[in-house]
Amino acid sequence: MTRWVTLLPDHSTDAYSKAAAGPGVLGSSAAADLPGSFGGTGATWDVTAERTPADFAAEAGLPQPLDTVALAPVRGGYVPLRGPRVKRTLLLAVRPGTPRTLVGQLEADLMAMPEHISTIRSWSLSRVDQTLTPSHWTHVWEQEYADVQGLTGEYLGHPFHWTCVDRWFDGEIPGAGIVEPRLVHVFRWSPEPVLTSR
Repeated sequence: MTRWVTLLPDHSTDAYSKAAAGPGVLGSSAAADLPGSFGGTGATWDVTAERTPADFAAEAGLPQPLDTVALAPVRGGYVPLRGPRVKRTLLLAVRPGTPRTLVGQLEADLMAMPEHISTIRSWSLSRVDQTLTPSHWTHVWEQEYADVQGLTGEYLGHPFHWTCVDRWFDGEIPGAGIVEPRLVHVFRWSPEPVLTSR
């Protein structure tokens, strides 16, 4: 069973969700990205299944998803949250040739964020499984929030974000700017958990 993050056109979420209904699927959730998202293609589809999102699309006669990554989880945290929530996904790529020690420091700083930022509920850091989905992307950083303000307010404006995490994304900081400038930062509503305790 693998969890996949897939980028779709925003007008096709219902069709892809229906395509993934059936045996061998633990979860499928798709919705249009909210204003303020950037780098995506209009909608995000999260699928946990034995088969790839491309397989579901082909069987249903749908166009192939615009971008898909298979997730190899590093670590995550589950916090129960009732009702709808905002699911945020960040796709990033570490520059080729970056020493493993620096990649480990980036990962550690991302995983420390929930200890400092109270609006983060469930969260997950994954590496992209390049054997299943060869990709430009190397990591996927995901969180759930009770509302949009939890992401656009406390998360993006928190001192820990700006002092400890943002340096990895700043190419002008020698020895620290290891993340390539191109990013996908998308967030959407989900009626139920995407990041679960499973």
